[in-house]
Amino acid sequence: MIEELVRNAAAEDDDAIEQLCEIADTDPESLTPYLGVLLDADVLWPARVYRAADADVISRIIDRIDGGSAPDRLNHLLIILAHTAHPLAESAMRRWSTQPPAGADELHVSVLSYTLEGGWTAEADGSRRDLCGTTGYQWVLRETPQRAGGPTCPWCASPLWIAADLDTADPAVRAAIAHTGWSGRLVIETCHFCACYATLFSQVTPAGDSTWWSGNTRPSYLGDAQPEDPPALTPVLGPARSTPYEASAWDQGGSTLGGRPDWIQDAEHADCPGCGQPMDYVGLLGGADLDEYGEGAYYLHLHQPCGFAAVNYQQS
Repeated sequence: MIEELVRNAAAEDDDAIEQLCEIADTDPESLTPYLGVLLDADVLWPARVYRAADADVISRIIDRIDGGSAPDRLNHLLIILAHTAHPLAESAMRRWSTQPPAGADELHVSVLSYTLEGGWTAEADGSRRDLCGTTGYQWVLRETPQRAGGPTCPWCASPLWIAADLDTADPAVRAAIAHTGWSGRLVIETCHFCACYATLFSQVTPAGDSTWWSGNTRPSYLGDAQPEDPPALTPVLGPARSTPYEASAWDQGGSTLGGRPDWIQDAEHADCPGCGQPMDYVGLLGGADLDEYGEGAYYLHLHQPCGFAAVNYQQS
């Protein structure tokens, strides 16, 4: 079946490419033997199809970039390397950050910024930090009564929404956010409306405290927003995902704690306002789970050393 999908993808069959993406989310290693064929056919997008690429395919991509034969494909090739998160890819990307390859002058961001697409970052001290977890759990949205007299958004006066209430005393929660280093209760409270227009930060403690960060900057285009009630829904833990890649920003049932984000646009890991470093990804709440006609997705982030949480939003 995969061989046929690869042949059809090489013939620019969009349905075949979509099916390969689904396999890349549920069983990425099954695609490994076929990725060289896709590379030969110049099927470079979506890059996540290559997340289980082996050293041979990665080396071929690096050689293509070093040889300067595909400067017009550099953007796609770098995203592929980021998705592999392979040591060979990391080494090459570090080298290109100081010795830019052909086509780098046409990129909109630095070479090392591409690592965020794969859910990791190359630290200045030579270390690597994974921003995402290796374990994911479905988040099931349950109806909850509205809080009376709770905190409100300083910008639009809407009641703040508890987007997540977690405790690492639960082994599943502990596994899902182990990469963050958090221990204790984690409450992420935000404005469901204003988070659609700006990344909103809160200061959090292991005791479950969540406080709107006074440094949040209201965008000028937000205008005079009127208060509205947040979703009367709270995510609770459902079954484990079979891979870290099964979150969906589009489909009902796609909300996920841990694992990897399904970005609607480019990767948008929030930068910690305390230290400027990319924050760790916590989970995704999809619009299809929040509302019958909803779209878009909220992405939750955390930086344990500085005690900041963040929520941002993407839509098509």
